[in-house]
Amino acid sequence: MNVTALSRATGLIYNLLVVELLLLLTTVPTLAAITLLDHDVSNVPLVAVCAIPLGPAVSAALYALRHGDDEPATAFWRGYRGNALPVLKLWLPLLAWLTILAVNLANFSSAGVPGWWGVLLAAVAVAVTLWAVNALVITSLFTFRTVDAARLALHFLPRGATLANAGVLIAAGGVTLLASEAVTALLGSLLAGALLWNSRAMTAAIRDRFTA
Repeated sequence: MNVTALSRATGLIYNLLVVELLLLLTTVPTLAAITLLDHDVSNVPLVAVCAIPLGPAVSAALYALRHGDDEPATAFWRGYRGNALPVLKLWLPLLAWLTILAVNLANFSSAGVPGWWGVLLAAVAVAVTLWAVNALVITSLFTFRTVDAARLALHFLPRGATLANAGVLIAAGGVTLLASEAVTALLGSLLAGALLWNSRAMTAAIRDRFTA
């Protein structure tokens, strides 16, 4: 490994560590809820409320990993301040919608509805989550109106990045099931970096076609 490659690797590790620390710091309510609350469907709405800080925090992490080559902490807080409100305009409706879907799926057996309805609800939840990943990346890296960011996220949903991001989310879910939510949280900056890497074709297309 030459000096340049070593320097880049060291810089990447440093950025990931700084972003991870700040990501954990800004998601304390979410981490506390996940750790302390019982895994019961009755707690889903409370978990959703505690997850509100997660959207702006992940957005700031995406921004910092994209723009914070030399000063990741400065880039993180700049991204947090600049993106918090636009992200929340998408994040809050998403949490509400996913909460409704989760409660319905958890009580599916007692609802007396056909089995295909549960499959449909699960498919909708997956599609909405993958759309949200696109929207989060777009809102974190570009300045669009909320409706335009939502439309672009939907436009790029059938693209290859969606499948790759689905793999990242499945891996995160697997780590959570096999280990714990705390381990997944400690991998937060790596997961954000993976989403950013998977979305590079989408962000390049948006930059070339939809920005001046």
